Amino acid sequence: MSDTTEALSAIPQFAADELEAPPLSLRQLAWRRFRRHKMALFGAVMLALLFVYCFGGALWVSEDYANYTDTKARLQAPSVSHPFGTDTVGRDILARTIYGGQISLIIGLTAMLVELVIGVLIGALSGYYGGWLDSILMRFTEAVFVIPQLFLLIVMAKFFGGKVPNLTLLGRTFSGSVVVVILIIGATSWVYLARIVRAEFISLKEREFILAARAIGTPARQIIFGHILPNSIAPIIVSATLSVAAAILSESYISFLGMGVQAPTATWGNMLEGAMNYIEEAPWFWIFPGTLIVLTVLSINFLGDGLRDALDPRSRVV
Repeated sequence: MSDTTEALSAIPQFAADELEAPPLSLRQLAWRRFRRHKMALFGAVMLALLFVYCFGGALWVSEDYANYTDTKARLQAPSVSHPFGTDTVGRDILARTIYGGQISLIIGLTAMLVELVIGVLIGALSGYYGGWLDSILMRFTEAVFVIPQLFLLIVMAKFFGGKVPNLTLLGRTFSGSVVVVILIIGATSWVYLARIVRAEFISLKEREFILAARAIGTPARQIIFGHILPNSIAPIIVSATLSVAAAILSESYISFLGMGVQAPTATWGNMLEGAMNYIEEAPWFWIFPGTLIVLTVLSINFLGDGLRDALDPRSRVV
């Protein structure tokens, strides 16, 4: 009897509210999975800090100071007055990375939005309607896919560069090349997303709830955007997150080659282009913008990996 009593006492006791706890919602399940992804949390925190650095730093550092030239202070090493040093014309690199980071992040986010519009639209139409429309859209997608993106970026940036006037927005003057770079990157990065959306639509359009919606006469537009697209949002979010990092890298590539965003607008990419001839003489000139690019891209990739695991319905909750 004593052995039975001891065995029963070893069984953990649960409170009534624990036994009757309601099931977790999809949002709660996703958040629980995301919290257990340590690198994704690191990426989210680091990305938040980078946004605070770039956009919050503008509250203490003016754009005029970031563009102020002082040839007497050219190529100064990091010091108290210039924590990140100065560039070839004496501009403060710390201030330049703040305002350059704003443009790099804006390019990444807006290029992602352009990519989302094109990729989701083509993938949705192709996957839902199929037939000859699917054949035409997929052949067009494959044609864009086989063209090397970097080559296309360079050619289009060279052709359109300098043809768009400078823009003034919210008191800031932006080089017209910013718009050109955003449109070019967005218009050449949608191929993978279109294929993902097409596959999701092909899989979902034969489900019972879609067949039921068709049977009661629901318009195709409402089925596409009100039923199928919301159920395809998880891979779209992950792809969109990773495309921000890819857009920032693409901008850095072409700006480093001198064909991206032009003066007076600074980006991390064209700051590296200016440091190309001073790699050994002034390493601080490229270390700081280069480090910010690496941290941003890694943080976004970690965040994308975490979102992929969190939004996967087959992932186990432990």
